[in-house]
Amino acid sequence: MLKLSINPLIFIAVFFGVLCPAYAWADISSRSDVRNFIEDMNKKHGFKEDELVKVFSQVDINQKIIDAITRPAEAKPWYEYRPIFITDKRINGGVEFWKQHDAALSRAYKEYGVDPEIVVAIIGVESLYGKYRGRYSVLESLSTLAFNYPKRSRFFKSELEQFLLLAREENMDPMEIKGSYAGAMGKPQFISSSFRSYAVDFDDDGKRDLWENSVDVIGSVANYFAKHNWRKDQPVASKASISGNGYKALVEKGIRPHTQLGDMLKKGIKITDDFPTDEKAALIELETQDGHEHWVGMDNFYVITRYNHSQLYAMAVYQLSKAIKEKRQISIATTE
Repeated sequence: MLKLSINPLIFIAVFFGVLCPAYAWADISSRSDVRNFIEDMNKKHGFKEDELVKVFSQVDINQKIIDAITRPAEAKPWYEYRPIFITDKRINGGVEFWKQHDAALSRAYKEYGVDPEIVVAIIGVESLYGKYRGRYSVLESLSTLAFNYPKRSRFFKSELEQFLLLAREENMDPMEIKGSYAGAMGKPQFISSSFRSYAVDFDDDGKRDLWENSVDVIGSVANYFAKHNWRKDQPVASKASISGNGYKALVEKGIRPHTQLGDMLKKGIKITDDFPTDEKAALIELETQDGHEHWVGMDNFYVITRYNHSQLYAMAVYQLSKAIKEKRQISIATTE
C-alpha cells in the first residue's frame, strides 16, 4: 500500500492532472450533487474544496459497479449460494489460516469472547483469507454509488465521507486503495465506517492494517462481533424439522430472535441440538432444490447478520465455521 508523506489529495491532483493528462477520466466535479458534497466536507471536516474538486475531476462513474450491486450473490437461492462458500478450498484454507494464527485467534477469543472458527470463517467467506480483496478503486466505487445509484445514494454518500476521513486519518492515498464493488476493503472486507469504528491495532505496531496484517484483521473482526453483542460460548443455530403450518408465522417474523425456543417447540418444531428453551430464537427457512430446509437461529446467528444482513450469508459463515473446526480437530488428532 502506498503511503505518502505529503497531503495525498494534492498528490492525486498533481499526478493525474500533470503526469498523466491523456488518462481518460470522466469529470464529475462540476455536478451540483458532487459540489454540494464537497462543500459539506469542507464545512464539517475542513477538507479544502479546491483539492476535492481536483480529486473528483478524476473519478470515473463505472457502470460495471452499478451492474454488480444489482445482482448480489445473496439474491440466489440457498442451494446455489451455499456451494460458493462451503468448499474444500475454503475449509482447508481455514484450517491452515488457524494453524498459522492460532496465538492471535486464542487471544481474540480471550479478549473479545468470539469463537476462533467464526473469525476464521468470516475471513474465508469475505476474501478467501486475503486472496480476493477486490479489484475496484474504492473511491470510484463509492462515488459511483453515491452519485449514480439513487436507490442507496444516502448510504454511499455517508460511506464516501467516511472513506475520505479514513484516508486522511490513516495517511493513505485514497486513489490507491482497492476493494469490492461496494467499497469493502482488506481481508475482512470492512466498509469505511466499520473500519473507522471497529478496526484495531491488535499487534500494537502503531497502525491498523487490514490488508496485510492478519493479526490486526483477527482482532478487528472479533472486536466487530463483540461490539454487536456476540455472546461468548453460546449457540448459533440448529437444524430444525417442522410439522403442521404453525411454523409459517414464525418464519415471517424475520431473523431477529423473537420467540422463546420453548414456545417454538410446542408448535411442532424440533431441533437437533440441546439449546436453552428460555432463550429467544428465530425460525430460518432456506430454499433447496426439493423445497425448503429449516434452522433455528439464536442471538449469535443474528449477530452474524450484522456483518452482512443476509440469512444466507450468516448460514454460510456458520456452516463454514463448523466444517473448519471439524477438519482442524481431525487434523490435530491424526498428528498426535
